[in-house]
Amino acid sequence: MTSYADIMFTPDVQAEQARVGSKGKYNNRYEAKQDEPLGKNEQDFLTSRTSIYIASVNSLGWPYIQHRGGPLGFIKVLDPITIGFADYLGNRQLITKGNLNTDDRVSIFAMDYARQARLKLQGHATLVDAEEVPDLMAQLQTEGQGRVQRVMTIRLAAWDWNCPQFITPRFDAAEMTALVGPEISRLETRNATLEAEVADLRAQLRKT
Repeated sequence: MTSYADIMFTPDVQAEQARVGSKGKYNNRYEAKQDEPLGKNEQDFLTSRTSIYIASVNSLGWPYIQHRGGPLGFIKVLDPITIGFADYLGNRQLITKGNLNTDDRVSIFAMDYARQARLKLQGHATLVDAEEVPDLMAQLQTEGQGRVQRVMTIRLAAWDWNCPQFITPRFDAAEMTALVGPEISRLETRNATLEAEVADLRAQLRKT
């Protein structure tokens, strides 16, 4: 792998950075990230996602963004520079698969809305029919989904954490349960205690 800046800071981008005075601002940061594989934080982040966004480009130069999701852990880290996941039956437009036949480069956003975190990855992707790679299919399939149609692997070229600014916190059902579950449990226990006290008081009144 290389650094994210080596790939994304093209001469055109650097010209725009120079125009607003930000050129060179990130040099030290990205020079320290040359050939940096995914660390434990990045691996844990990816394997705890339930969805990602994948961008590819078609033969006409048009970009396309695809959402892919699955149960917790559907993204697998195969090694420090390779991730993969099982691909299930969709709408059969096969836009990403067709795009990869021309250009295997992809860009990925992995989002954690609850914690306002975003990991960006650039890489080279393969998307093949599952029956062609049975061992890899077995490694990538995740319990809780249907029959695997294809498997995607992405050999990473670079990655970078993105600024959390303007990421609106959102929570899925599991995150909401973890967030408010203890308080709901406390209130349920308190309610049960109060109902028992009321019942006891009513019983005492009936005796008088």
